[in-house]
Amino acid sequence: MKYSIIIPCLNEERSVKILAEGIIKVFKKEKINDYEVIFVDDGSTDNTFKNLSGISKRSPKIKSIKLKQNQGQTFAISTGVKFAKGDIIILMDSDLQNDPEDIPKLIYKIEKEGFDVVSGWRFRRKDAFFTRIMPSKTANFIISIISGVKLKDYGCTLKAYRKEYIKNIKLYGEMHRFIPIYAKMEGARITEVKVNHHPRKYGKSKYGLFRIFKVILDLLVVKFIKSYYSKPIYFFGGTGLLVIGLGFILSILVLIQKFFYRIWAHKNPLMTLAVMLFIIGFQFILFGVLAEIEIRTYFEVRKDPHLLIEKKINIR
Repeated sequence: MKYSIIIPCLNEERSVKILAEGIIKVFKKEKINDYEVIFVDDGSTDNTFKNLSGISKRSPKIKSIKLKQNQGQTFAISTGVKFAKGDIIILMDSDLQNDPEDIPKLIYKIEKEGFDVVSGWRFRRKDAFFTRIMPSKTANFIISIISGVKLKDYGCTLKAYRKEYIKNIKLYGEMHRFIPIYAKMEGARITEVKVNHHPRKYGKSKYGLFRIFKVILDLLVVKFIKSYYSKPIYFFGGTGLLVIGLGFILSILVLIQKFFYRIWAHKNPLMTLAVMLFIIGFQFILFGVLAEIEIRTYFEVRKDPHLLIEKKINIR
């Protein structure tokens, strides 16, 4: 069985060499030789790819891809997955906060216990509480409730997948954290294991406090696709019936006010205001979903990863 470790990186010139050496050491200790490590440089402006080039030239196990410009972590992961040859695909961060020593735990859960997806849980995170940990816990709670896939740490990049559950997933925006949800939709067995988490030594975090709002918006799209993609009339029709029902109730109230309190309908803004707000809100949701579908079509047709790759080393 072959293993592919995919690592997106952005301006991590001081970390990539240490990480590559750590991964090689772990696989050597486990006496596993059939593996590859794919670094995807997401448009770094420092010496990240230069350092990766040196590592890749010394070891054929280390493969490097440089994107022409920054496309985001999700696209970098998706690009790595497209070139991966492994039967088990492992994702991890490049900032040294994920520990290569945890990789065998993930592999064991898949190979020995039969799981399809293994998610890392940073149960002792070494991040700032108010700007990183608290928003993350909030997001994890919301995602688990809405998606029905209960994980304690969606934000942990360190995860392992059987190839068949990740190869065909189309990822856009910042939806890499939702891969377990997509996998579950395909019938994957998912588990979670405690993993180490180290303080950041070099560089700075690419995420801020307001990431939670992006998470919520992406989650709404995932929920729609999961529940209504093949039957959108249930969503739009149900919402339409609800709006009509509310409008009917408000109309009855306006009639009561007219006949019993002599408040004429043309002087009563209640019904007009309610209908206007509901129509505007519904249109915003509708336009958002339609725009999401359109942008997915655009990316599918136009954004071929091969067109955005500047260089490849040890990649065929």
